[in-house]
Amino acid sequence: MTVYWRVLKYAKPYSRYLGFSLLASILYSLFSAVSIYLLIPLLETLFKQAPKTTVGGSRGDSLIPSWLLDAKDWAVDQFQGFVFSGTTRQSLFRIVIVILVAFLLKNLFGYIQSMLTTYVEQAMGRDIRGALYRHLHQLPLSYFSGERTGNLISRIMNDVTVVNSGISASIYTLIREPLLIVAYLSICLLISWQLTLLAFVVFPLVLLIITWVGKRVRRESGKIQERLADVTSVLYETISGVKVVKAFGMETFENKKFAREIQRHFRTVVNIAGIRNLASPTTEFLTAVGGGAIIWFGGLQVLSSESMKASEFLGFLFAMFQLMPPIKEISSVNNRIQEASAAGARVFSILDTEPNIKDAPNPVTVSTFEREIVMENLCFGYSADTMVLIDINAVIQKGEVVAIVGPSGSGKSTLVDLVPRFYDVTEGSIRIDGVDVRQISIESLRSLIGVVTQETILFNDSVRNNIAYGHPEVPDEKLVEAAKAANAHGFILNLSDGYETIIGDRGIKLSGGERQRLSLARAILKNPPILILDEATSALDTESELLVQEAIEKLMKGRTSIVIAHRLSTIQHADKIMVIEGGRIREVGNHQDLVNEQGSLYKKLYDMQFRA
Repeated sequence: MTVYWRVLKYAKPYSRYLGFSLLASILYSLFSAVSIYLLIPLLETLFKQAPKTTVGGSRGDSLIPSWLLDAKDWAVDQFQGFVFSGTTRQSLFRIVIVILVAFLLKNLFGYIQSMLTTYVEQAMGRDIRGALYRHLHQLPLSYFSGERTGNLISRIMNDVTVVNSGISASIYTLIREPLLIVAYLSICLLISWQLTLLAFVVFPLVLLIITWVGKRVRRESGKIQERLADVTSVLYETISGVKVVKAFGMETFENKKFAREIQRHFRTVVNIAGIRNLASPTTEFLTAVGGGAIIWFGGLQVLSSESMKASEFLGFLFAMFQLMPPIKEISSVNNRIQEASAAGARVFSILDTEPNIKDAPNPVTVSTFEREIVMENLCFGYSADTMVLIDINAVIQKGEVVAIVGPSGSGKSTLVDLVPRFYDVTEGSIRIDGVDVRQISIESLRSLIGVVTQETILFNDSVRNNIAYGHPEVPDEKLVEAAKAANAHGFILNLSDGYETIIGDRGIKLSGGERQRLSLARAILKNPPILILDEATSALDTESELLVQEAIEKLMKGRTSIVIAHRLSTIQHADKIMVIEGGRIREVGNHQDLVNEQGSLYKKLYDMQFRA
């Protein structure tokens, strides 16, 4: 239950609403009890019985305090004096009006309580999702590389929905239903405490069943969320990779895989439903058994001893059987709370993950880049036992264009990811203008750096909003200027709605070259002093590459640029080329020097690309 109490802490900002909800629940329960109790004078009127102020036998053997019985008798006398004055027809009319008013007020307060509870429930769900989303943005890239996207989506959407259901159960059911039980039980005690005690013989059995089912549900409900996360993951991967699925004719394979996952989810849901649904009919049957005993015992009192009037006995039965719905609700609420606790554990597993990339206690704020980037004795590994980069030493002066080349898997992209602190170095340091990047605030560090990667990330939004990402208030003239510098203005004007055209999920409505030029326009608009280009043209056709390369050259003017490239033709004019192999810098120099050096790795790569 520790997890569940953590969830309930999100209700604290809405305590005022919960207070009004509690008040509405009390009034709802009160008028529910009154509406049932009013059936007794109605029945007495219909049966033409004389009203009796002392209900439920003599006072001498009653377990109810005498002062409470006095108050009850006074209220009954006042009510009967009002209802039964005049003719029988007038009495019937008055009692019907009073019953209608009681039911109106009961349902009015029930509606108010329901709406207030819904508001709190949904507000808490909104806040939990917001907290999850904000926390995900604080986590490093290493976290996402170890988690499936579909699983994260499932936790934010599906698990929080289950948590919401548990919130509703605790706030709505555990407040209103016990109050209803108290109200109806009070009526039963006022009418006949002996019959009420008989009814409660069955309660211990009900509680045992509720406890047993709750434990089973808690164990099994976590499996439902895991199965649903698996289904979401398969669905996300298939939709995002639909072109590959169709290209390889794998529709049947994917259909079978999805069918297998939804079948696993189906079996888990059915199994837990069988356990969960056992509670309600069992408790209802046991309650009915108790009801049968009550009818027998109470009927004998009415028929034989005449210690109870028929109208009172029927009123007792109405009140007793009104106890069944709230008892059934409470018997099922424990299951929902257990399910919510299991889902909450999955939610808090994200919130409890501490980001290992975070600001130093008193971070340095930087606004400009003045001199150099220094990498000194730099080592890095994704795990402690495997180093990807080893003993890297390099200096990048302001305004230099530095290219990084090497075989696939040599650590090129990892090296440039360390500059904006997507990861932290394992050993050594990276300093910008003499300040270790770990001492610079993450926000100000990344404001100095623009990143353009081979995999262009665009959003399902307008062209304008994609270019202006991070600068929503940018004037149109600067936006167009950036698009022109990226060789994107021409094709944008040819789109159906120009700069307001929605480009689809990940920019699917655009070609690869067009997407890359929008990405470059976004970087140009940011105008960073340090630029990282990670194989920005390697996936493009020749015409698109020329357009993008031209835009890149405009972008690099006056900036410090770190360029990763497989196509050596694009970096021949770099001020410095670093050749990396096996996580180490093997060679450093300009294009001409490295090509002229016989036996160099760079010359080998160059000859392989230009051997034709």
